[in-house]
Amino acid sequence: MRLIIIGAGFAGMYAALSAARLRDIQGVSPEELEISLVAPEPTLVVRPRLYEPKPETLTAPLLDVLKAIDVDYVQGSAETIDTKARAVQIATAKGTRKTLSYDRLVVATGSRLFRPNIPGLAEHCFSVDSLADAIALDKHLHSLPDRPAMNGRDTVVVVGGGFTGIEAATEMPSRLREILGKDAKARVIIVDRNKAIAPDMGEGPRPVIENALGKLGVETRLGAGIASLDEAGVTLSSGEHIETETVIWAAGIRAAPLTQQVPAERDNFGRLMVDRDLRVPGVDGVFATGDAARAASDDIGNYALMSCQHATRMGAFAGNNAAAELLGVPTRPYHQEGYVTCLDLGEAGALFTRGWEREVSMVGDVAKKTKQEINTVWIYPPKAERAAALASADPERVTDVTGFF
Repeated sequence: MRLIIIGAGFAGMYAALSAARLRDIQGVSPEELEISLVAPEPTLVVRPRLYEPKPETLTAPLLDVLKAIDVDYVQGSAETIDTKARAVQIATAKGTRKTLSYDRLVVATGSRLFRPNIPGLAEHCFSVDSLADAIALDKHLHSLPDRPAMNGRDTVVVVGGGFTGIEAATEMPSRLREILGKDAKARVIIVDRNKAIAPDMGEGPRPVIENALGKLGVETRLGAGIASLDEAGVTLSSGEHIETETVIWAAGIRAAPLTQQVPAERDNFGRLMVDRDLRVPGVDGVFATGDAARAASDDIGNYALMSCQHATRMGAFAGNNAAAELLGVPTRPYHQEGYVTCLDLGEAGALFTRGWEREVSMVGDVAKKTKQEINTVWIYPPKAERAAALASADPERVTDVTGFF
């Protein structure tokens, strides 16, 4: 029997850990149930931290962890899913292709930044969506001192006033001072079509965010979008032109394109609709998890968000349930009643909220310490020690930041 997991993000990593855990509990050998994880590199990219400086350091190795739990790592990119033949075609780094058959498949392919067809966007925009994108932005920022101090050199425009955009924007003043010098007159502007900053956070936390932006000198242009970009800067839908050499796009994400190869219903974000066990209805043997899945997290109408907080726990349930079907033991319905948010606000601290109503719990330096603990400890892989790694993946105990409840 073979279980294949596509993706080495938070959901894919915990799917592998959890499946291996159940296999171990059931006393089944790795030869009887082969668990394979497919990804271009055996590395977890710590994506929630890519707005920070030195993005090249924001990865964690997975190979030793996978070896410790007897999960086979397959290097390559999954290009084709044939759900009728139960096979995945993989393109290797050497340019060859190979096909792996599966008995169960977990699609944990994550998400990608949504880039609309705006003139100049592809040519003149940076992002913190992927490791390569974040490294490119960091290199660009460090090249600024070699350019004339004019034409918007010291101005950064962040498009998107949601979670990612706010974290990128509030981190930027200190990054620019470090690069350009403490006396540099850096300017950071958030542009968002919504009438209010952080529209998904609600009215409770918004004053904290607005106060932080004011403290840091971050400007906003709300109720306006980007009409076009060129080498001279950006033109807003309002007609305003902002001179800048640095535009960061942070305006929404979609499920990775591979999910489209699964013949099933998807939501507006491209996520596969799944049942409470994270199966894809109508497609035998296929589970979806993390940002690739639209899953109910409770019985009162809340759905998992495209975040590592949900991906981690969803991955553990998906891996457990895919293995459970093969081993003939009961599955466990995914649930995640607890929800918190922790928003980094740069030198202005952070904001910590509890519950779907986002009740403000901590702000400032206290929240910042919590954010740093989340970013540097909680979301990293377990140690490459078999017993500890397997124990970390009990679906009912994988709580990620909800452990602060």
